[in-house]
Amino acid sequence: MITLSIAKDFSRIPGARFPEEGDYSGQEFRVKYLKPKLQEALSLNTKLRVILDGTAGLGTSFLEESFGGLIRIDGFSYNDIMRTIELISEEDDEYIEEIKEYLLDAHEKSNN
Repeated sequence: MITLSIAKDFSRIPGARFPEEGDYSGQEFRVKYLKPKLQEALSLNTKLRVILDGTAGLGTSFLEESFGGLIRIDGFSYNDIMRTIELISEEDDEYIEEIKEYLLDAHEKSNN
């Protein structure tokens, strides 16, 4: 299993969607951290545990760009993501549901 903690590996204060909107953007997290770890997990046929706890908060634009962008921009399949990524949050499980909605929405839009 591979583990990626947004707070420990990226930032305790994640920002907005794009780098031009400020530091620690969802795009930066996806490109530099999430995408490579997902590719590694898929190649090793193992789980990628993403820990959402420990930040000052996770904005909707950060989460949509980070996770929805895996499908919209990077071309990962919804099924590969869902069987590989394990979302962990003991602080606020609403984040998990929100991310699943963004993934499903990106999947549905990519199939139209």
